Amino acid sequence: MSTIRIPHGSVVLVCDGAKALILRNQGDAELINLIPVKVESEYQPPARELGADREGRVYQSRGGARSAVRQTDWHDRAEEAFVSHICEKLVVFARDEGIDELVLVAPPRVLGLLRKQLDSSAHALVIAEVAKDLVRFPIPEIEHYLSR
Repeated sequence: MSTIRIPHGSVVLVCDGAKALILRNQGDAELINLIPVKVESEYQPPARELGADREGRVYQSRGGARSAVRQTDWHDRAEEAFVSHICEKLVVFARDEGIDELVLVAPPRVLGLLRKQLDSSAHALVIAEVAKDLVRFPIPEIEHYLSR
């Protein structure tokens, strides 16, 4: 991974499907100092609590053939809703705080959701994307990873 230059005052969004950290760089591009601005999280219960029914069956209109219907993945739905919520918050935050540059740090799947759900004004602020799950790391380790 090449070094990412995160200028002073830039915002770094570190998130996964259930937790998001909005951090601001109070340092400079060479020595970043990330300060937490907002922390959002959502409880996601285990899969056994989300859906306990067996997969559905579809009967064909002709003959006696049956097919299994794939069960809805409630974790995926919850993750998509959380990312959508974070994108809305990020747009408001960027507008209210006058943010000029944004760095996105998320696992590849969530990064894809962010790309799809960010509006064009917020997407224009993105200067870098990092496809890595760092949301559970302490801030000094996030700084170290982003500055190496």
